[in-house]
Amino acid sequence: MEITSDFNPLGDLVPDEIYQVLEEHKLLNEKGVRDYKIRRQFKTMRNKDVPAYEAIEELREQHPYLQFDTIRKIVYGLRRRS
Repeated sequence: MEITSDFNPLGDLVPDEIYQVLEEHKLLNEKGVRDYKIRRQFKTMRNKDVPAYEAIEELREQHPYLQFDTIRKIVYGLRRRS
């Protein structure tokens, strides 16, 4: 299997070969990877002067199973207190 940079959503953190091994052994948290991608996309949009509300709405269109508030919590790092 040939690895491309599109295959590794954590390419700026983890080399492709390591990502593949982690994925093969099911050592990656899918939700954590998804949240990282969402935060990275949000930051990119904000750097292009997209208003926060519009950026979150765009992310909601890409992830229709997530609510607006859930994405807001992901991008701003808001966590529930135990």
